[in-house]
Amino acid sequence: MESYIEGFVKYLTEIKKSSKNTILSYQRDLRKFFAYLGDAGITDIKKVNNTSLNSYILYMERENFAPSTVSRNIATLKAFFNYLFKQGILEHDPAERLKAPKVEKKIPGILTVEEVTLLLSQPSGNSNKEIRDKAMLELLYATGIRVSELISLTLDDLNMTSGYIRVQEGSRERVIPFGSVAKQALKNYLSNARTGMIASDDETVLFTNCSGQPMSRQGFWKVLKQYAKRAGIEEDITPHTLRHSFAAHLVENGADLHSVQEMLGHSDVSTTQIYARITNNRIREVYAKAHPRA
Repeated sequence: MESYIEGFVKYLTEIKKSSKNTILSYQRDLRKFFAYLGDAGITDIKKVNNTSLNSYILYMERENFAPSTVSRNIATLKAFFNYLFKQGILEHDPAERLKAPKVEKKIPGILTVEEVTLLLSQPSGNSNKEIRDKAMLELLYATGIRVSELISLTLDDLNMTSGYIRVQEGSRERVIPFGSVAKQALKNYLSNARTGMIASDDETVLFTNCSGQPMSRQGFWKVLKQYAKRAGIEEDITPHTLRHSFAAHLVENGADLHSVQEMLGHSDVSTTQIYARITNNRIREVYAKAHPRA
């Protein structure tokens, strides 16, 4: 059945222009599903029906998979079998009526403005590494981009004159502005540190590790943990915490949801609305603490 996955991946890559992360996620989900089918003695894709799909979902629930994981797997199966149906490989779509379980959206952890300021002030040295780290952290909070997008930026994606970066996600492109503080940190990095870090003058990646190679997600994670510990921040923060903080602070200060949605690259504004909930919760907390008749 591997050939069906290969055909699906080609379709996602060439027709849908899906991101690498999305494609890898689909592949992982489908290989686990095919392993389950193999254990059940099903080796022909045309023998898969609604009953076998529901059995797989029940299996995941019995194994205590998180509702979000079950939902993602259902989305994968629906996309895959819809593809097989449209290609004429299957006469009907067995996943058409599959329904994902309701997933309660958790309010993400965010930092206060004071905590962000403290975190971003930690890399204050004059070494190439600290100058680079300062630029990365400032840019991450200034734009709300994902860490995968941060480490994929090239020199061509950066417009210092106008103060914006360009981020490519699959076939979609978005342009995000950044402010004067991030601009100054980037200027310092480009003028005083980057040349001493890159392995070759031909290197186009904006940020490299200390060996001159493109930085990994794990490498940046370690950088963030180091400065969070130095700042005395006890919460278990991740690169996504700065993304959430960026969005929540914008909404808290009056930014409209559609603008924040565009900067974050959310396809649906309902995903962005969670930051309005955070703001409303904070208003209620302030009211409860300060109003004499609360």
